[in-house]
Amino acid sequence: MRTARKGSVEIPAFVRQLVKETERRVSSFFKGGRGGSAEGEQQGEGENEEVIPSPYLDRPVLDKLTEEGCTRWGMTYALGSMQGWRANMEDFHNCVPQLSVHLAGWSFFAVFDGHAGSTVAQYCSQHLLGHILATGGIGPEDDPQRVKGAIIQGFLQTDKHLHSVARREGWERGGTTVVATLISPYCIYFANCGDSRAMLCRSGQVCFSTEDHKPYNPLEKERIESAGGTVSVQRINGSLAVSRALGDFSYKGAENRTPSEQMVSPEPEVCVVERSLADEFLVLACDGVWDTISNEDLCAFIHNRLHVCNDLRDVCSQVIDLCLYKGSLDNISIILLCFPGAPQLSAEALHQEAELEDLLESKVAEIYAEICARGEEPDLLSVLTVLASTVIPGLPPGGGIQSKRNCIISAYYQQRETHKPTVPYGPGDS
Repeated sequence: MRTARKGSVEIPAFVRQLVKETERRVSSFFKGGRGGSAEGEQQGEGENEEVIPSPYLDRPVLDKLTEEGCTRWGMTYALGSMQGWRANMEDFHNCVPQLSVHLAGWSFFAVFDGHAGSTVAQYCSQHLLGHILATGGIGPEDDPQRVKGAIIQGFLQTDKHLHSVARREGWERGGTTVVATLISPYCIYFANCGDSRAMLCRSGQVCFSTEDHKPYNPLEKERIESAGGTVSVQRINGSLAVSRALGDFSYKGAENRTPSEQMVSPEPEVCVVERSLADEFLVLACDGVWDTISNEDLCAFIHNRLHVCNDLRDVCSQVIDLCLYKGSLDNISIILLCFPGAPQLSAEALHQEAELEDLLESKVAEIYAEICARGEEPDLLSVLTVLASTVIPGLPPGGGIQSKRNCIISAYYQQRETHKPTVPYGPGDS
């Protein structure tokens, strides 16, 4: 983290400490176990039943993929993604800062959140843009109606070609949600198909965000039921949690109905927003982000971080960590696009960040000393628990105490080192 002062500390040590108290509950609930019995206990009746493989891990995979880049017209961008608690990484992305020589001022970015495997998400990340451009509706004239039509047709063509490939290759299941943006010199086009989400921040506030496509939404539910499906436990036929996606062909077999009228529709919702000099940044992210943080909180958090951090990869990494600490159990992927009007480094903000980290260090030292005074061993979870109930002024808006856990971890291990007992030399020691 390139902020006012200190470097980050290795996260795995923290996670090992933190999940020690919680992983049994997480594992018993999510990991294909029945009844949450502890390892080694007799399962009793039904112990020979086939155990369904868990979609979750005992510990999260914390390695992050990050990328960064810029456009010729002044926009910078970064990507961050992490597997997290999921057993497999099913997210993919596509970042194209310049479409072609003839469309030099146009950019395309997308996040693909796969389900029931990664094959569909990977395929679509490689072919969706090509199908959109092949329609011929994207041109220098920047006609919004033509562009919107090209995007919709590109999604439908991608799904059609995907179906042919799936039958040829024997893909029986799997699908992907998509959230994408096509940025022209005059407009920002948003395309959403599923429950990933895009958000535009302008003048420090949420200016626009896409709507998630969930089966229980009235219009989505009406289409699902008209195609012969049902919505139970907020899922299509009690199984699929999104109502629009590419792939998922087992939900697209209703006769005499167009692709957009099937239980799962491949048609994106496309919206157009005129660009403004007040545009600051745009976020594309999967539901692993949005399940844990609201539009307003994420806008406030990123706005604050841009004042103290000039590396967009670090900002993405901080968002990922924040979502993990807030309880996200999914893959986490985010693309952050910063326009020329984005917040810049601020000397005042850097000073406030340094003061906050000093305050957190002193609070950790106080808590550590209090626990030691009671004759107890101060483990990290105990320190975090006490600190979470303490009023800390100046925390990053939208992030709270969770967004400063790396600083807290560093301070905790400093205290452990300081309080480490010294070993006296023996008579024969030099």
